[in-house]
Amino acid sequence: MSPGIIGKKIGMTQVFRPDGQVVPVTVLKAGPCVVVQRKTPTTDGYDAVQLGLVEFAKKLNKPAAGHLKKAGADGVKYLREFLLKPGMGDPKPGDKVLVDQFQLAQKVDITGISKGRGFAGTVKRHHFGGGDGTHGSMFHRAPGSIGSSSYPSRVYPGMRMAGHMGDDQVTVRNLEVVDIDLEDNLLLVKGAVPGPNGGYVIVRQAKR
Repeated sequence: MSPGIIGKKIGMTQVFRPDGQVVPVTVLKAGPCVVVQRKTPTTDGYDAVQLGLVEFAKKLNKPAAGHLKKAGADGVKYLREFLLKPGMGDPKPGDKVLVDQFQLAQKVDITGISKGRGFAGTVKRHHFGGGDGTHGSMFHRAPGSIGSSSYPSRVYPGMRMAGHMGDDQVTVRNLEVVDIDLEDNLLLVKGAVPGPNGGYVIVRQAKR
């Protein structure tokens, strides 16, 4: 059994349960993936498997093409590594990883890159309340104090300020698998998934 699978976000829709309940779902094209490399404690110092998503591959340089050819994984473009835990089997290079490893009502953790929002102020980026909007306050969307002058006479690391918003790795935990389409390698999960339509995501079994 593979520890996870690589997919692409198709978009959002809704499905109806047998009792008539409407469920918002995100459609993911999960796989097919192929095992490109197996890393072991004796050779690499840790136990992991490198998966590649089979899709139209762009032109690769010679080292990358040779790496894929060794595993018989031509057509792979996007590679990601998954740590292996005891009981997850012993996958070999060339093995297929498909969406059939998931089950209905199973909980999964999904990791993606959130949408980039560019440069944003503190009100938008960190949900600051801002100042009064009237009576000549001149303090509408300013960040406020970022540190005292006498002590500590500096700005602490991690101070919430304006800056680049989004484009971060985000993991959403415990999303329910609503439907599985084995023919088209589709996975429907309840709720929203980080990233734009067409963005790559990592689907793993829920940790907790």
